[in-house]
Amino acid sequence: MSRSIPDPGFSDDDGTADPAVPAALSAYASGTGAYVDALAALQAGRVLVPVVAVLNGEGAAHDKTSDMAAVLITRPDGRRGMLVFTSAETLRAWNPDARPVPVTTATAAQATLQERADALVVDVAGPVPFPIQGEDLRGLAAGWRLTRVGDRSAWIRPASD
Repeated sequence: MSRSIPDPGFSDDDGTADPAVPAALSAYASGTGAYVDALAALQAGRVLVPVVAVLNGEGAAHDKTSDMAAVLITRPDGRRGMLVFTSAETLRAWNPDARPVPVTTATAAQATLQERADALVVDVAGPVPFPIQGEDLRGLAAGWRLTRVGDRSAWIRPASD
């Protein structure tokens, strides 16, 4: 099955993270910030989907071809996650050969659900790994608006849905 990634409109992206995102993730990891704040920072920005070459074909080396693919990881319990990164630096820390493709976090969440994965895994190699799953993954993919209710989050569906 061949899939194409539409142009997400990030032609000037230099691969640096929006400063609000690592700040919110670090605050969450240190206990000085809330999960909802980290999720909101991610929802507002873009992430980098790592694309890697996958070798296809059998037989002699000259008969083989390669395709480019996004990366899914599988936990020992069978749950799968799609990898994304907040910056080119965090992507290179995981795999220096991966090609970054900038997309909105909502687009990455939609792709995660299309792949029937259980989580969108942000910065798996650190400095702050951050999985988005369940209701938050579905709300993000649907383009709903995240709101804060105390220290928790809630998704508000647009009236037209």
